Amino acid sequence: MAYDLEEQEQIASLKAWWDKYGNATTWVLIAALASYSGWTYWKYHQRNEASQASALYEELQSAVEAKDNAKVLRAAGDMEAKFGSTAYAPMAALVAAKSSFEANDLKSAKAQLQWAADHGADEFKAVAKIRLAGVLLDEKAYPEALKALEGDVPAQFAGAVADRKGDILAAQNKLAEARTAYQAALDATDKKNPGRQLIQMKLEAIGGTVPADKGAA
Repeated sequence: MAYDLEEQEQIASLKAWWDKYGNATTWVLIAALASYSGWTYWKYHQRNEASQASALYEELQSAVEAKDNAKVLRAAGDMEAKFGSTAYAPMAALVAAKSSFEANDLKSAKAQLQWAADHGADEFKAVAKIRLAGVLLDEKAYPEALKALEGDVPAQFAGAVADRKGDILAAQNKLAEARTAYQAALDATDKKNPGRQLIQMKLEAIGGTVPADKGAA
């Protein structure tokens, strides 16, 4: 059927518009569709990844209960390699470090703690730093232990970091510096925290004094 004049004018206008804007419009549409598809895939991938990581974490916990440290380390390694971007990975590293420590495999314990300190979110990183410094303190690797505590940590961990620093300095017989660290730990620790009394005892044991307004509540 032949087009009438009005239809022909509309077609001509459409062709003119397409010649001018059609190519750009196509690319915008493609980009929009690609962006939506990418977002949808990313969300699916996240859900799928979290599900797999959760299953692997359960496997790791089962190995811990069985006291099979070799299997714990394999599961933790798989978690770090495949799901390192999830929260399960630093949790797995901390659990594997504890398992290795209890199995007297200090090399693996330190490696797992270092991984959590390097890759975990702030809270996991702080816990890993404190625990790693503790293992190094036991080994009398004092400079390495102090180095492990370097860097910023969330405010709620400041007291624990200062306390660990005081332990390392006291072990080196650097008592003036240790007193300063313990005092910083007291200042950063809530008076209702039961661990505060132990910090105070350590401070007093190396000749420090705690003013009444800074003592345990």
